[in-house]
Order: sequence, then C-alpha cells, then structure tokens
Amino acid sequence: MRKRNIRIQFWLDRKEKELLDKRVKRSGLSREAFLRHLVNGFQPKDAPPPDYYGMMRELHGIGRNLNQIAQKAHTLNVIDAQRYDEEVRKLEAAIRKITDAVILPMPLDR
Repeated sequence: MRKRNIRIQFWLDRKEKELLDKRVKRSGLSREAFLRHLVNGFQPKDAPPPDYYGMMRELHGIGRNLNQIAQKAHTLNVIDAQRYDEEVRKLEAAIRKITDAVILPMPLDR
C-alpha cells in the first residue's frame, strides 16, 4: 500500500502556475516533492549549477593528490614541493571557480 494515499487538488491561475513551475524547476525537485517540502515547513533550496558535480569531482581528485603527497612526505621525511605547489594552485583555482558558480545572486521572481 502507498505511504501517501491522500490526494489533494487545488486551482491556480496562470501567473501562480508559472511561478510555481519556475520555482520547482530551480529546485530540481518534482512538483510533489517541492510542495511536500513547503507543507513540512522547509524552504526548498535551488539546485546547484549544472557543472557543480564536475567541479566537486575535480576537488576530490586534487584532495587525493594532496593526501598522497603528504603521505609520501611523511614516509620519506621529504616533500615534493613542486608537485605540492602545483596541486595547491589547482585547488585554489577550483575553489574560486566553485565559489563564483554557487554564490551568483539569483534573480527575484517578482
């Protein structure tokens, strides 16, 4: 049996429907999930930018490289400064790119 077995139907005018559709699309949720968030007292957040997940994979890769360099430095009591500096620069650039993508101001709906 379904967990949610009560159906609720209501009417919107065209402007309200367009506004709802725009907000649902920005959230990346289904319309039903979006409305459930609101009913449960949560404000659905906007979905991250399309390249967010690719940038996060890049950051994880850079982090792994930095960890490998740190392990090597600890084991050999030596650090590969050139490789380490290169990875730190990649990390800083990736962080700037992600920050710019995520912190962009969102236009107001009204």
